[in-house]
Amino acid sequence: MKMDDLLRTPLYDEHVALAGKMVSFAGYAMPVQYPTGITGEHVAVRESAGLFDVSHMGEFEVRGPGALDLVQAVTVNDASRVDIGQAQYSAMVNGAGGILDDLIVYRFADRWMLVVNASNRAKDWDWIADRAADFEVDIEDRSDEIGLIALQGPKARQILARLTDTDLDAIGYYRFAEGAVAGVEGVISATGYTGEDGFELYLPADGTPTVWAALLAEGAGEGLIPAGLGARDSLRLEMGYALYGNDLDEDHTPLEAGLGWITKLDKGDFVGREALAAQKERGVERRLVGLRLTERGFPRPGYGIAKDGDVLGVVTSGTSSPSLGEGIAMGYVPVGWAKPGTEVAVVIRGKPVAALVQRPPFYTKGSIRR
Repeated sequence: MKMDDLLRTPLYDEHVALAGKMVSFAGYAMPVQYPTGITGEHVAVRESAGLFDVSHMGEFEVRGPGALDLVQAVTVNDASRVDIGQAQYSAMVNGAGGILDDLIVYRFADRWMLVVNASNRAKDWDWIADRAADFEVDIEDRSDEIGLIALQGPKARQILARLTDTDLDAIGYYRFAEGAVAGVEGVISATGYTGEDGFELYLPADGTPTVWAALLAEGAGEGLIPAGLGARDSLRLEMGYALYGNDLDEDHTPLEAGLGWITKLDKGDFVGREALAAQKERGVERRLVGLRLTERGFPRPGYGIAKDGDVLGVVTSGTSSPSLGEGIAMGYVPVGWAKPGTEVAVVIRGKPVAALVQRPPFYTKGSIRR
């Protein structure tokens, strides 16, 4: 697809003005990096702050007497435990238990908001809409009306505090509040995807550039810079956070992906529950694991994971960690080789490079407040 044919976020012109390197991602023209470079942007988030455009994410709103029941039916976590002003990490699965998407569920006083991955927006909407007919609900896809900015890093809080009257310290981990930033009303949440302190700002699309510019200007003295998809990927991988399309897909279940902690089989019926309950009873045969190379190498998605010359699985995500200076990866292996400390190898250009199975996060010095 040509760049001119791609969808554009409300911040497209800002990225071009900042000389962002635009690439195709989930049907959108998105910046993979800016002139600072991926490593520089990664380091800025770890040491000061970075600003990400994540407006390509999808936002669905659910209202009505049956809203909670619908959310319960289509997600694996127990949304009944979510308080007003709280968010919850969850997933949607198909009838066989395969992961359709991972998402964040927000509970407002008068509605629920489901934040889904851009690549799955159309599929997710159809899936939810098909099931909404059985509930007393109104659903709306507000993705095109909402811009989303992620401000991440140890200095994010002090930067944002100068542009809002909202008490940021009152917003706990996976909590949110409604308030204005740089005069633009929106939602301020603290879910994060980098392992650092920070906030996500859900804003009207037409007000998103105003907030973006205000944050960059306000944070310039603290080292805040714009960051692209490349740094976002290396930051999340250092934390062992899964990425849909790489580590999560319909061929794997939440139990295999290490998401048993969000899969509440005792909450009542939901799509895929029967299949997941059966899998839990018999035990999974493979697991998503973290891998840390003990020799020099750059693991990439698709590379084989081997033991004594036998291929066990493939790398689903991999990089050379800017923070740690070593190769890190994730991938599925048989449960017999999933124990932390197990010696395996990643096959890089035909050569086995020694690695250890390690429980993420790989990076443990982040500023995130839990």
